[in-house]
Amino acid sequence: MLNLIVGILYLVSGRTARANEGATGSRFVCNAIPPGAEPGCGYGPTGNRVQSTSQVEDELRNTIIQLRETILLQKETIVSQQGTIKELNSKLARCESSADDTSQSRARGQGSRRKEYGKNTMGDLPRDPSETIDQLGKTMQSLKGRLESLEQLRLPGSNLSLTSELREVLRQRLEVLEGQLLRKVSELEEEKSQLLNETAGHRQRTESMLSSLLERITELERTNNAFKSPEDFKVSLSVRTNYLFGRIKKSLPEMYAFTVCMWLKSSASPGIGTPFSYGVPGQANEIVLIEWGNNPIELLVNDKVAQLPLSVSDGRWHHICITWTTRDGFWEAYQDGERLGTGDNLAPWHPIKPGGVIILGQEQDIVGGRFDATQAFVGEMSQFNMWDRVLRPGDIIGMANCSAYMPGNVIPWVDTNVEVMGGATKAPLEICEERAFDS
Repeated sequence: MLNLIVGILYLVSGRTARANEGATGSRFVCNAIPPGAEPGCGYGPTGNRVQSTSQVEDELRNTIIQLRETILLQKETIVSQQGTIKELNSKLARCESSADDTSQSRARGQGSRRKEYGKNTMGDLPRDPSETIDQLGKTMQSLKGRLESLEQLRLPGSNLSLTSELREVLRQRLEVLEGQLLRKVSELEEEKSQLLNETAGHRQRTESMLSSLLERITELERTNNAFKSPEDFKVSLSVRTNYLFGRIKKSLPEMYAFTVCMWLKSSASPGIGTPFSYGVPGQANEIVLIEWGNNPIELLVNDKVAQLPLSVSDGRWHHICITWTTRDGFWEAYQDGERLGTGDNLAPWHPIKPGGVIILGQEQDIVGGRFDATQAFVGEMSQFNMWDRVLRPGDIIGMANCSAYMPGNVIPWVDTNVEVMGGATKAPLEICEERAFDS
């Protein structure tokens, strides 16, 4: 720029000299000027400034001053633009650093990601995802406004504006920054959604666990913490009456086979009575196990009778299992793990009807009632379980010798499933220990 100005002054001085020389016939002599003095301004031989009245020189002088001011303003503008570019670069670096932090946090797993999510990754952004998105939007709008201000910037007193090249650089930088911000917003939204899903799943699991604990606490409160486990109890029916009995709360489904097992202890005579009976509407003797008077123990299915070779009236604990299948009415009788008898043609092809009532200690003449005291069971019983299939001999032997315990899949022996009436009682019992003591 300075070289251009010096050249212009040289040309103008040359024209003036030739014009004066042609008019007067004399030469134009150039004198040295002091350092820092303005070119084109007249100085005498002694170096003193000579006042020029030439109109051309005045115009040149004004042009030089205006150009100098323009250069200074342009320099200030460039410095300001450089500062803006540095600030944009700084914002972009922060966004890139935030993206790297997010990628690293995902690699650490769910727990560490939750921890990294709580960090202030951009330095000036809030931790809450919704506040972060709002802050990013405000930052974006601010940067766009500053770019528009730079594009509209005009130098006072001139027609110069921001160069197209610089505008393009700023626009590209802003687009890159905008892309980084949009990706960051998308990642934050995704993390927010994941956190909400995790929170909902955790809440559901917690509620389920609390419900299970409440059910367990209620169960323990009902038993007054008397039993070590829900199946370690016995029902005692000490008097032969028609009002002492136990009742199973669950009913039976339709079945084409069954196995019923229990522990019995009785010394009643004559006959131990009715350990259990199952009655349905229209058939009070759907399933009955009874020893009445001097008769042997009998199994009734649909009021059909089979005599069983069992003897349990010696006052000791005995493990009893009865199996039956509708196919040919085949049955088996086990005592203390040993099969003592089998038979068939007991109500063959008859399905066990559902929806009836199971009574412990009494025989039903109508469903759930009209008991006969002479048929009542006298003694103790425990672990009354029922399955809808025929158990294998090995399973029965395991329960009888206390090497295994199998709760019934249809009727399990659980404290909350058994209620006692008329003075019958429930008491703690560890059947295998008590049986060993009896032996």
